[in-house]
Amino acid sequence: MSRIAYVNGRYVDQRLAEVNIEDRGYQFGDGIYEVVHLHGGRFIDEERHLARLERSLAEIRLPMPMTRVALRHVLAEVARRNRVSEGLLYMQVTRGVARRDHAFPKQPVPPALVVTVKRIAPYPASVDGWGAKAITLPDLRWARRDIKSINLLPNCLARQAAREQGAIEAILYDEATGMVTEGAATTFWIVDAAGAIVTRQLDHVILPGCTRAALMAEMQAAGLRFEEREFSLEEARNAREAFLTSATSFVKPILALDGQPVGDGQVGPVVRRLFDLFARHVKGDLRNAA
Repeated sequence: MSRIAYVNGRYVDQRLAEVNIEDRGYQFGDGIYEVVHLHGGRFIDEERHLARLERSLAEIRLPMPMTRVALRHVLAEVARRNRVSEGLLYMQVTRGVARRDHAFPKQPVPPALVVTVKRIAPYPASVDGWGAKAITLPDLRWARRDIKSINLLPNCLARQAAREQGAIEAILYDEATGMVTEGAATTFWIVDAAGAIVTRQLDHVILPGCTRAALMAEMQAAGLRFEEREFSLEEARNAREAFLTSATSFVKPILALDGQPVGDGQVGPVVRRLFDLFARHVKGDLRNAA
């Protein structure tokens, strides 16, 4: 069966889908995107993703392409038409089609909206075998990383560097301070030498991860303490445990960093518990609908 995409008001065969060559997303990367995990026919943390989409659009002065209610209908219809119950849904909004000029169009044009979905493997049954390696790289991205922009060239280069070294992620850090920011496409966490669960506080240099927020809510409900603070590359290398979160990583243990084991190089007890905690969230916790 051909995959079906939503492109600017029409559901079309994805092989035949097109956007105008003067779409500002193509010309300038002038747009915002979101990726949502679909599990058992349910969009995981859908409201968090739509709220972040609205925030990112507002930050670049781009209106929503339709109401949130209408957009939710489009997302559900794309999943239904593709018969996908376990997958990843991608939505992208750009400033639309206008004569090429760096400044915004003098006469506003309708935002462009593209939605696609693809199947993925089922949610991992166990954290064992889910761990991976990561490398570290200087963070070369623009200053407003809190905006989920489609400008991802530095992220692509970082991910490619990781792949070439047999890793799945690049953990980025500020060269001037030595402080860790986040992964190229993930939130990065450590369990520090004192046993605290730590990730960087929200600011303009990291993306406010929806999975990050969902996991924090689950930890609070379970009575688990965590810290939002800066931590250094050295602290990350000496951590007891480390892990990633994202819509595609869920809770993924990092067992080696720059070729050196994190802790004893095995999945630790904290990450093991957090994986199980988040699995319950994905598989039906009522807070998932909030």
